[in-house]
Amino acid sequence: MSINIYNTLTRKKEPFQPLEEGKVKMYVCGPTVYNYIHIGNARPAIVFDTVRRYFEYRGYDVHYVLNFTDVDDKLIKAANEMGEEVPDIANRFIKAYKEDVGALGVQEAVDHPRVTENMNEIIEFIEGLIEKGFAYEAGGDVYFRTRSFDNYGKLSHQSIDELRSGARIEVGDKKEDPLDFTLWKDAKPGEISWESPWGTGRPGWHIECSAMAKKYLGDTIDIHAGGQDLTFPHHENEIAQSEAYNGSSFARYWMHNGYINIENEKMSKSLGNFVLAHDLVKKHDPQVIRFFMLSVQYRHPINFSDELLRGAKSSFDRIKNGFENVKHRKKTSLNLQVNHKEWIEEIDSYKEKFIQEMDDDFNTANAISVIFDLTKSANLYLQGEQTHTEVLESYEQTFKELMNVLGIELETQEELLDEEIEALLEERVLARKQRNFERADQIRDELKARNIILEDTSQGTRWKRG
Repeated sequence: MSINIYNTLTRKKEPFQPLEEGKVKMYVCGPTVYNYIHIGNARPAIVFDTVRRYFEYRGYDVHYVLNFTDVDDKLIKAANEMGEEVPDIANRFIKAYKEDVGALGVQEAVDHPRVTENMNEIIEFIEGLIEKGFAYEAGGDVYFRTRSFDNYGKLSHQSIDELRSGARIEVGDKKEDPLDFTLWKDAKPGEISWESPWGTGRPGWHIECSAMAKKYLGDTIDIHAGGQDLTFPHHENEIAQSEAYNGSSFARYWMHNGYINIENEKMSKSLGNFVLAHDLVKKHDPQVIRFFMLSVQYRHPINFSDELLRGAKSSFDRIKNGFENVKHRKKTSLNLQVNHKEWIEEIDSYKEKFIQEMDDDFNTANAISVIFDLTKSANLYLQGEQTHTEVLESYEQTFKELMNVLGIELETQEELLDEEIEALLEERVLARKQRNFERADQIRDELKARNIILEDTSQGTRWKRG
């Protein structure tokens, strides 16, 4: 079986064929670190972390690169407003980004390159484009000659003339053509800047990713990914720069995740309806947020609301409770001499179905449906009078294995009860046996006051911290 990826470049699903056997070179466009990220930024972080996890699950070695844009107009504006230096703001919000997406189960990239740490490579890249005739200097700025690249528009599937009439590009006096885009910006007085052959300045937005992808992954990479909004002009410009400079294909597969809507409206700062991930992870279980994000196939738009998030929690709890029921029964299960081969085969079939769904362009929505089917199967098995330890262990491991691919942890750290609470639990069990339900309810209330929530199940009484 092969993994099939929807390639934005060709607009069709294609079987994944790596440049190098068993390895994946993957570059994901990261945030501009001038503020906390919103949930629209969190979606690609979660989505492409899951893509990475699945490749690793299938045995690939993934070189995963996610950059930080730590200097640009937004950072300079924020520095001026806050009375701080650009590097200080960047450092603060890189730390915040890692904390917020880390809470959402996102693993650290193999490399997290920063623009300010790769300035020599960026300048060298621009010099090469000028030498090849693809770029030109004008009054301290450097521009890319868009029409000099024959295939410009191939990612967004637009002709150069369509882009010429439709793109919102400010016509500058220095440009040869309105479609030409900036590679290097002449520094304004007081701005953070670097020395270059064209005077002091800083890079344009698009050039940074081309230079850093080349440095960390090579001239041609397997996968380039990011939000749908980056398709044009950012990724289109990256292709033009990289292929003009390197003389080879830039990325073989282009992946883009869909937008997030808030209460059925497109999320927008101008509308004031954006939600910061930093606030969301404090208000809701990060595991549930991740589960919610993966409940829709990544290319489709996803609608966000508190009501939908509550629904996701209920769905997640169904899976988690099924897992906990299996673990609880395993404590008292015996290796009885009963035929359990069919159950083991059924559990294995869910792994195969999960892989089939994930192979189909990382369809996490359908993969989660398979885990729901696994949960139903486990609950049905637990209804039987006899259970076998091997079957329960197979259920437990399969739950953990499949959810781990999605970056979701089902195991909760068990906390020891103090002697007083243990005594109350034992007393409640005895009270229930003696049908003294009044006392049993009193104990439940006492434990609740101590932040211990009880759940009476067919497998016995479970507790959790409230």
